Amino acid sequence: MTPGVDGELGRREFLRRTALAGLGAGVLGLVPSAPEAAPPRVRRYNPLGKTGLKISDISFGGSRLGSGEERVVLHALDRGINYFDTAESYTGGSSETTIGNALRGKRDKVYLTSKVYVSGGETRDSLMRSLEGSLRRLRTDHVDVYFHHAVNDVDRLKSPEWHAFTDLAKRQGKIRFSGASGHAGRLIECMDYVVDSGRFDVILVSYNFGMDPAFYQRFTRGFDFISRHPDLPRILKKAKAKGVGVVAMKTLMGARLNDMRPYERGGATFAQAAFRWVLSNPDVDALIISMTGQEGIDEYLAASGWRTTARQDLPLLYRYAKLNGASYCRHACNDCAGACPAGVPIADVLRTRMYAVDYGDLRLARGEYALLGAGASACLTCTHQACAGSCTYGLPVQTLLRPTHRMLSGRGGALPAV
Repeated sequence: MTPGVDGELGRREFLRRTALAGLGAGVLGLVPSAPEAAPPRVRRYNPLGKTGLKISDISFGGSRLGSGEERVVLHALDRGINYFDTAESYTGGSSETTIGNALRGKRDKVYLTSKVYVSGGETRDSLMRSLEGSLRRLRTDHVDVYFHHAVNDVDRLKSPEWHAFTDLAKRQGKIRFSGASGHAGRLIECMDYVVDSGRFDVILVSYNFGMDPAFYQRFTRGFDFISRHPDLPRILKKAKAKGVGVVAMKTLMGARLNDMRPYERGGATFAQAAFRWVLSNPDVDALIISMTGQEGIDEYLAASGWRTTARQDLPLLYRYAKLNGASYCRHACNDCAGACPAGVPIADVLRTRMYAVDYGDLRLARGEYALLGAGASACLTCTHQACAGSCTYGLPVQTLLRPTHRMLSGRGGALPAV
């Protein structure tokens, strides 16, 4: 039985909602939000590569899910979401525990994924212990996809211990499919290996309108920066051709939602526009978004089922890019790589800054920053500022790294606005 399918609309109800949606599309290019309309829910389930899983096109991201928030998970399930993404590191394990508590007794209705960060020194036994810890917190005997988390080093992806572990875990029925997630500076290099190796079933990759050259081709006049990710669409297309499932994350280009509320018109929101843009790419099977409240879930799901952008979407996305383009680190761009003689991973440091400043989630930011080892500690005594001018988009890197380290390493201080 495919999770979520039993909850799909009956034929009569489907036709009624389709008629309403058609009316709204003709007038506004959007699904209507009239009081008499049924609440938003998942309107499309897509095959995840060749795994055989059929997942909600807008799915549940658990990176910010805390203890005692089972109602958020249940609301998502009630709205038709059947794919729940988490990791052992999210909110100190609380994310997995909350999802496990909420979905107890409903395992046959959902797909569960989790992740483990592999630094390179792990053994197959230690990886199995990490997986078993996730299974206990999730109250299940298996996960549907288990991800090699936050990959940024091809050598780590080649680890014989990782592959021996996943082979064993699959034989034991503890995982069904293996995946790799990435959003860091060496994203393209890593994902090329992941897709070409034939050893991974799913990729979870950062992808948004600000990372694709096709978006900017519509707005070349007067635009003051260009995309530096020409290879990302190529990766997605190759994955699709090889039957590797593609799930997109980081779809809101920093998620500074409050910046856009004054410009939203006719029922369209920035988040919906960004999701429709991602889902209009036929090489993307689904997207995940951190879900923290019932109202947000309903807003997000209004974009479910779309395979093209609405009339108002592109001007809204363009405005967001203009407002935030000069302060958003495109962390997979990696043009700044090598700019620091001390080896500070600039793009990764600024990605964790995004979690703190744009997401407003200091706990997540500090957790991710801790994975960077020394991080930007060398910036505390830096006098040369060799990183100045290293950002293609003009981000003042040299003024951001030191205060970011102080905040995320627990040394105090405030993060500067840009």
